[in-house]
Amino acid sequence: MDLAELTSKASAALANGSDFKKKVKFDFGDVGKLLIDGVNGVANNSDDAADATIKVDWEDFKKIATGGLDATMAFMQGKLKVEGDMSVAMQLQSLMKSLA
Repeated sequence: MDLAELTSKASAALANGSDFKKKVKFDFGDVGKLLIDGVNGVANNSDDAADATIKVDWEDFKKIATGGLDATMAFMQGKLKVEGDMSVAMQLQSLMKSLA
């Protein structure tokens, strides 16, 4: 999976009527960014403002998305960092299943 494929999956998940109604940005460093805008029902690779920003290495994100790495454990180990509203990040669990 690459960033374009992930962005496409996120767009499809939002188009299917997701309950997620916030804005969250994933910052994958050199790989790029993914903004999931639940307010407007779109996902793109912009660097726009978000309610929360999750900084995580691309390889670690793929492990989290496929169940190979627990997100809570990654956070505790410092592999995943949340800036902004932590509760927004917690709401992502249901949406994450559709991104795997």
